[in-house]
Amino acid sequence: MKLNELRDNEGATHSKKRVGRGIGSGTGKTGGRGVKGQKARSGVAINGFEGGQMPLYRRLPKRGFKNIFSKDFNTVSLGRIQTAIDAKKLDAKETVTVDALIKAGVIRRAKDGVRLLADGELKAKVAFDIAGASKTAIEKVEKAGGSVKLPEAAAKAE
Repeated sequence: MKLNELRDNEGATHSKKRVGRGIGSGTGKTGGRGVKGQKARSGVAINGFEGGQMPLYRRLPKRGFKNIFSKDFNTVSLGRIQTAIDAKKLDAKETVTVDALIKAGVIRRAKDGVRLLADGELKAKVAFDIAGASKTAIEKVEKAGGSVKLPEAAAKAE
């Protein structure tokens, strides 16, 4: 078989209906659009219109809002950090930052920073420099002999 011999299967494609090409075609004159009126004209889209009945989008109550100041953090568990250290992808002696986590393949991309969660156990003594951490995660890291440096704590100290 050659590229110039490729064909669709029989019946896989339909030829386009040629509308408005004379009365004998069956779709002549008005071209299947009925007679006059808004929908017979071009450029008409009446989405959400329900014939004068109150449309669904107006019958349902408004709910919630989008906080434009909210931050989207990458969440990383202590167990995931320990797994990366065991696999020698992360160096426990160096400070764990967003760049180090991306390089180790723990996270794909830096969003608004990394937030540390307390799932799993951390055995290694590790220093973290990240955007956020839960209280129990900080306790577990300090219990293992490590430290967590957060930007909020630095801002409050000044």
